[in-house]
Amino acid sequence: MTSKVLLGLGKNMRLIVKMTKLNSFVRRVCAACDFRPLAAITALVVGLFPALPVAAQRPERPTLDISAYVIDAEIDTTTHHLKAKATVTLTAPENSEMVSFGFHPALKVIKITDDAGKVLTGERSADGTIRVTPSAPIVSGHPSHWTFEYDGVITGSEDGPVEGLKLAAIQEPITYLLYPARWFPTTGLMTDRFTAEIHFRVPQGMRVISSGAQGGPHAVTLADGKPGDQFDFNWNKPGFPGTIIAGRFVGPISGGAGNVKVYLTVAHQAAGPQLAQTAAKEFDFFTDTFGGLESSHLNVVELPDDTLPAAWGPELAAIMGSRTGDKSGIRLLANTIAHQWWGSEVSPKTMSDAWITNGMSRYGELMYVEEENGKSALKAALQDVSAGALAYDTIPLSSSGRLNPFSPEFQSMTLEKGAMIFHMLRWEIGDKAFLETLKGTLSQFADKPLRAADLEKVAEAQSQEQLTPFFSQWVDGTGAPTFTNKYSVYRLGNGKGFRTIGQINQDLDLFRMPVDLRVETDGKTVDEKKDVVGTDTQYVVDTFGRPRHITIDPGDWVLKSSPDLQVRIAILKGQQLVAQNDLTGALAEYQKALEANSQSSLADYRIGEVLFTQRNFQASVNYYRDSLRGDGEPRWTECWSHIALGKIFDITGQRDRAVNEYRLAVQTNDNTQGCVNEGRQWLSKPYKQPDTDQ
Repeated sequence: MTSKVLLGLGKNMRLIVKMTKLNSFVRRVCAACDFRPLAAITALVVGLFPALPVAAQRPERPTLDISAYVIDAEIDTTTHHLKAKATVTLTAPENSEMVSFGFHPALKVIKITDDAGKVLTGERSADGTIRVTPSAPIVSGHPSHWTFEYDGVITGSEDGPVEGLKLAAIQEPITYLLYPARWFPTTGLMTDRFTAEIHFRVPQGMRVISSGAQGGPHAVTLADGKPGDQFDFNWNKPGFPGTIIAGRFVGPISGGAGNVKVYLTVAHQAAGPQLAQTAAKEFDFFTDTFGGLESSHLNVVELPDDTLPAAWGPELAAIMGSRTGDKSGIRLLANTIAHQWWGSEVSPKTMSDAWITNGMSRYGELMYVEEENGKSALKAALQDVSAGALAYDTIPLSSSGRLNPFSPEFQSMTLEKGAMIFHMLRWEIGDKAFLETLKGTLSQFADKPLRAADLEKVAEAQSQEQLTPFFSQWVDGTGAPTFTNKYSVYRLGNGKGFRTIGQINQDLDLFRMPVDLRVETDGKTVDEKKDVVGTDTQYVVDTFGRPRHITIDPGDWVLKSSPDLQVRIAILKGQQLVAQNDLTGALAEYQKALEANSQSSLADYRIGEVLFTQRNFQASVNYYRDSLRGDGEPRWTECWSHIALGKIFDITGQRDRAVNEYRLAVQTNDNTQGCVNEGRQWLSKPYKQPDTDQ
């Protein structure tokens, strides 16, 4: 191995996009996801987590296949040090002159040897990639076993695989080495499935959570001579193990039949019993809905608040500590647990197929919302999903692999539009065939990659319907219909009631889909399903009572464009721009929302929020006042506008006025994301803006 590169730490990895302050982006998303307009963004980040590297976007036939790992590792949380040895079973293309692996830039390779024990040479690129030269010609289809010995310091502050985003940190009280952190040599993240046997040593008193636990820990002596414990894991089914979370956890706390266990630190242990109950309930719901997993065990583990809002692996669901006792964490946890089926048990063949697993995890979350709170709750949640689905609908989902996975376009398309496709498929083929499609897909493709064409075939087999037009419209096409309705009502003779003759118009020439038509009359409301084909579809509905109002798709089963949705889309784009610190661009998007709906309380609130950040307090006050005078949607804008006004009055030395605003906030009794609690907090003492608050 040449010393000039492989032994070095590597330079900054410019992997995907030049996203400004990405850690700040994740933290803002997490902090705000109780707010319905931002809940979608949290799910985006969660669903995106498996889809980090450019390598996963590339060819459908990977140049390198890794089928198995045996990893022996030890950490020292005092020095933030990792020392490891990984034996990799790989199959490379015949006569490959060089084999490439993704690797964490902060780790240095000490030595690489092949099956025969020969030391291999290679080079290290600026992005952390290792390129190794085989000692002998590669034989097609013949597995090789290479052993990597490496070490390094990972505090979380150094450059990682994704610029600005912490995917690994060796620290107290929680150490995390997420699979996408590339803390062991990888290829084809989330597309190249593998098995993993891991032996992990930690300081005494720490507990290690990963996939495929093999009994309890046993005592060892660590490299520094201190006592420690070794935890052994063996996930022997092709999948995506490799995430390690080690911490000073209390418990565990069991939920359900004891197959779900929760591991939290002392700081969040009070949330443990309720979290265990919720996790067990969600796991049971998904088991009933999707079918049983290869393992019935699930460990729910706390993550620090400085990394992703959630992470997952086989038998593992992790969420940040600040969300463990928060009601909004219920949906985040549901989305994360759904990845046990959609992401872990089946995975995308290419990144252009990522909408299947990302989208169904998102829709699984919504199905749980429906189960717990009814169809009205599902319909409310779909408003934000629809906005995300159409926010960047410029290229087909079948071409989404061309996008970088951290772009808002990729996030919106694979999660939100993916979720809407499953929602519409459910409407198209019916609940029974839809559930059988989900179970059939998971059964046929367990431990295998999945393509959109595979899902289509399973759905056709279960529904006995020809679904090419459906998938062509929503996967291979772009756009959504804008429905308009023209009709006339005629009285029928002899007391037979009324006949409505009308026409549904929309702007997509190739559109073909059943649409619900609701006719509200003086008496009974009539619902009829009409096949809408092309731009003009005529209908006739007979009713006994006089029709008073006719609604197209009242249940929101079809992804469609509308003026209200355009407002939501503009606000969503603005929120994403704020997360990237593009405040000028965000204000422009929020102004678009106000142009579409001058009474939008949410748009006014978001503008006030940006101006508050810029310390333009007078202008900020004006917009918060406008938010209070607006349409009041969503309801939380009232409470939080009062809180913001109170803070501004405190900052400008007007304590009496501040107290009045905090009291008004408390009186709303709307504790969305702790709004009432915050109002009470600032009633007891004045708010002071931190010097670092930007």
